[in-house]
Amino acid sequence: MQIFGTKSGNDTLSQLGINNTGNQYWNLTSSELVEESIKRNQGVLNDTGALAVDTGEFTGRSPNDKFIVKDDITKDAVDWTSKFNLAVEPSVFDGLYAKITAYLAGKDVFVRDCYACADDAFRLNVRVINEHPWSNMFASNMFLRPSTAELATITPDWTIIQAPSFLAQGAIDGVRQHNFAIINFTKKIAIIGGTAYTGEIKKGIFTVLNFVLPHEQKVLSMHCSANVGKDGDTALFFGLSGTGKTTLSADPNRPLIGDDEHGWTKNSVFNFEGGCYAKCIDLSAEKEPDIFKAIRHGAILENIGFEPGTRTVDYAFKGKTENTRVSYPIHFIENALPKSVGGEPKNIFFLTYDAFGVLPPISRLSVGQAMYFFLSGFTSKVAGTEAGVTEPQTTFSTCFGAPFLPLHPTKYAELLGQKLTENPNIKVWLLNTGYTGGPYGIGKRMSLPHTRALITAALTGKLDNVAYNAHPVFGVSIPTACDGVPAEVLNPRATWGNAAEYDAKANELAVEFNKNFAKYADVASDEIKGAAPKAMQSA
Repeated sequence: MQIFGTKSGNDTLSQLGINNTGNQYWNLTSSELVEESIKRNQGVLNDTGALAVDTGEFTGRSPNDKFIVKDDITKDAVDWTSKFNLAVEPSVFDGLYAKITAYLAGKDVFVRDCYACADDAFRLNVRVINEHPWSNMFASNMFLRPSTAELATITPDWTIIQAPSFLAQGAIDGVRQHNFAIINFTKKIAIIGGTAYTGEIKKGIFTVLNFVLPHEQKVLSMHCSANVGKDGDTALFFGLSGTGKTTLSADPNRPLIGDDEHGWTKNSVFNFEGGCYAKCIDLSAEKEPDIFKAIRHGAILENIGFEPGTRTVDYAFKGKTENTRVSYPIHFIENALPKSVGGEPKNIFFLTYDAFGVLPPISRLSVGQAMYFFLSGFTSKVAGTEAGVTEPQTTFSTCFGAPFLPLHPTKYAELLGQKLTENPNIKVWLLNTGYTGGPYGIGKRMSLPHTRALITAALTGKLDNVAYNAHPVFGVSIPTACDGVPAEVLNPRATWGNAAEYDAKANELAVEFNKNFAKYADVASDEIKGAAPKAMQSA
């Protein structure tokens, strides 16, 4: 066995029970990891120098195979009623841990020391141990990168071990099938096996932070992107994968804080990550120039296709998945903040991919409505982001991130409510990036230029003094005018060919909202419950 790269002090993998490995590669540069990936026939370069890889069987997260160890730390704190918080006994973790570490014997391994949380007060050091070099490069792209001097002495708070080729034996090992991701809060270790989809690595640490920060430090952890204007005005964009967080926060006029995961303290918003993980499907230089330019040497493309006979990416290719992705360090975005920390937000956008075609392209929310929509987290799952999803599926994902929330949703909602009450000048907007003029299959997607114009108008205060009308079902306030957007587009009812059909669909969606919210009825305040949609009598 030989050790290459920059290793931390006297640390050894034997301390983790990983013994007799092949060569160990510690904290290699991106260029070195690209070389290792190509030498092992695990990737190729595209014509802009990015590394293109295939993640194999899994091209999205597998939420039914993500588990949390139920022990003294988690048994009374984790919301076990959530379908996303699946419990396993410590013995299940211990058994698979012993097997996955034994599996790495004789194999080359790649070790990455990195950290999460750009605010130094909340820094979480993470050591990632991978079977494949490009998985280790993903960790380098996505987490924050210590200085060379720090690498010599860094001590991990958490450890992730990922071995895609190690397959569990399903029920014999106490899990559902051959792939798994298990988080152990007592041992501060996450193990991932049977899947090469790199999103499991980043979302594992996101889940950890969604437990640690709100539960132990009263910091609101958020599934959102964030940017900041020239006057220091921070904006947050909440939304599930595919709703536009990355796209809409990549604004050449507003430096990027981060594109997916953040914390909100009393005086700041800070990025959890050091990179971006953007969807690539139908990407173009015209629509998303910042992301397009970031696809260069040091970036990793996942599951894309090439134009025949070339190494030019065909971004319309869906042969492997619609969830084609690219990861890159955040500094690949030209106007990203050098230190990914901004002030408290002045504008908050809830992004929803409405496949019903009912919600307005933009509307303003009261505090009660903000709490209601935050707890509801209405959107439609976009094809490809999870295994088995091939077309939009209506879903309610609490706090716009239910799969990653270990605590009860009201814990996060209460923190948001406190912040909005303490800061009455914060404006909250509901932004529909889904359909207009009819539901999925009949209507059409919202125009990206219109969406950008509406966001700009909100950020610059141009929507402060226009007239508003209340939506007859959802009660949200709809602006009647906005520069660059036709007035009829602002009112979703006017975009349908048949108003009665729109009314019926709006009532149908209202019923779904109310059915979903019933589980919060006993704990929600009167202000929140008063924000629930109300069906129109005519329908």
